[in-house]
Amino acid sequence: MNDFLNQVRLVWEWLTSTQQWHGDEGIPQRLLEHLTYSGVALLFAALIGLTFGLLVGHTGRGAFAVASVANLARAIPTFGLVVLVVTLAGLSTTPVLVALVALAVPPILINTFEGVRGVDPASRDAARGVGMTEWEVLVRVEVPMALPLILLGLRIAAIQVVATATVAAYPGLGGLGRFIVDGLSRNDYQLVIGGSAIVVVLALVVQIVFTVLRRVIVSPGLRAPASRP
Repeated sequence: MNDFLNQVRLVWEWLTSTQQWHGDEGIPQRLLEHLTYSGVALLFAALIGLTFGLLVGHTGRGAFAVASVANLARAIPTFGLVVLVVTLAGLSTTPVLVALVALAVPPILINTFEGVRGVDPASRDAARGVGMTEWEVLVRVEVPMALPLILLGLRIAAIQVVATATVAAYPGLGGLGRFIVDGLSRNDYQLVIGGSAIVVVLALVVQIVFTVLRRVIVSPGLRAPASRP
């Protein structure tokens, strides 16, 4: 217990040290780098996952292919993908972004697809019956009803990306993972635990943001807890 309390005290001292909040290697700079990698990766993943999830969910065409590709992407180890792309493309932000996008697409794609396909067929028929086009059916009926699952997919992807963006440090780039990598190389566990603690807090913040977003934009009648993974 005393060892645990000593570790907490050392991490707290590190986090509250003025030195850690200034310069190119300070927490604000590393946090900005981390958020940049995460945000860009999530944006591209959302564009891919939402586009194909909505299209396939609405038309029903290519459902097996979407599920197969998404499951295959889930099985790819992120760090292994980073190493592979670094070997092929060289040291840059590209391998990090490719790995993070590959990690984030499956939950967005699958949850969007399942959300749209799970809409009551009677609601679709009623919308078409009043003269809505297929685009209007998708945007005005299917998307609002599928929104809980769509947000769930985005939330899972965002948390995974934020937690896994620490891999950006391994090919020599920045982000919060820099604290972990540098700490391990120096046997400085205060640095390792401190960096890990910031990543955990950031993931919790992402969780809170999506919880609030769900409460704000999802219809009260659709807020029942989603059961999809």
